[in-house]
Amino acid sequence: MPAYLFLLFAVLTRLALAATPHPAHPAWFNFTAVGGMLLYFGARRSWKEMIAPLAVLMATDYFLTVNVYHYPFAWQGYVPTWGWYVAAMVLGQILLKAKTTWVRVGAGALLGPTSFFLVSNYAAWLLLADMYPRTAGGLATCFVAGLPFYRNDLISTAIVVGLAFGVPVLVRRWYTAPAAEAIAK
Repeated sequence: MPAYLFLLFAVLTRLALAATPHPAHPAWFNFTAVGGMLLYFGARRSWKEMIAPLAVLMATDYFLTVNVYHYPFAWQGYVPTWGWYVAAMVLGQILLKAKTTWVRVGAGALLGPTSFFLVSNYAAWLLLADMYPRTAGGLATCFVAGLPFYRNDLISTAIVVGLAFGVPVLVRRWYTAPAAEAIAK
């Protein structure tokens, strides 16, 4: 159940961010729970359930593109993002399902946003030839332009996975410590 609540939270953070005009909030406010949710979903749910967050996020992409940003929807431009959604859940499945340690959670919090930064900016460079020339300099410009978003994605993913994986551990420790003390007496 928590994985589906995180999915709802991720969609709501995307919708809230899209509904707020960018000049109305500082750049550091660009927080979405998508990366952290995908890692958590992959770690806690079965392979067959991974279709649910993929479908919901695809529908959210469509809704935001058409109804909020008022662009025509071209599914081909979203294939790298949708592929990354699946890859992030697979990363959670591989890295965090069998054994969840703070090192593995930290690795997921770093690898998730880094892989999205690399995939999305490379795709933008390939698909937006009018914005970024297809040269090494154009690719570098594209990656530099994405750095503020990368920073925000690192922060938001670290917060979400930290809470998602850390709070249950803290709650268990909170409630088992008095019981262990009582048994010891």
